[in-house]
Amino acid sequence: MSDNHLTRIKDDLKNVSSENELMNVKSKYLGKKGEITLLTNSLKDLFIEDRKKQGAKINNTKKKMELLLENKLDKIRSELIDAKLSEEKIDVTLPPRGSSFGSMHPISQVLGEVVAIFTDFGFEVTEGPEIETDYYNFESLNIPKDHPARDMQDTFYLEGDKLLRTHTSPMQVRIMEKNKPPIKIISPGKVYRCDSDVTHTPMFHQVE
Repeated sequence: MSDNHLTRIKDDLKNVSSENELMNVKSKYLGKKGEITLLTNSLKDLFIEDRKKQGAKINNTKKKMELLLENKLDKIRSELIDAKLSEEKIDVTLPPRGSSFGSMHPISQVLGEVVAIFTDFGFEVTEGPEIETDYYNFESLNIPKDHPARDMQDTFYLEGDKLLRTHTSPMQVRIMEKNKPPIKIISPGKVYRCDSDVTHTPMFHQVE
């Protein structure tokens, strides 16, 4: 009985080439109405000693069938992967794709052009901190305490006397503190203001 079933399932598996076909074979032998399941159900009609012997044989056959089915499933999936990889093979003889290079951002382009113009006239380029003090951003530039530019709705204030610079003018003061006239400088960079609508952003670029 056991050897006969094993021989038959092996013959059936030889003709299986897909997971659906494999499921049909599994159902034929191990499904709810499969041959091995029916044999297991028939054990109740045997004497207890015969039931134990036949039950052991059936369980042994069932385990061997499950192993055969599992191995077949692994083989099917492996063949599918190999077939897919074969289809996706790269033809190394094909000409390479053209290289795509990025381009400079329009803002960077404009800043570069402005800087080039002024440096041709002998100006020096200076850059400074984007986080400034109240002194350099307002007080040293004669912007009084009650000036509207100091309002919260116009300036990003940080801890203490720190803030995000609202212009690049502070660099004028910093340079004058360390240098004597004549001074020819431009100061490009990012500045920040509490202003956001269709024509403004909280961060923008400025040249002074």
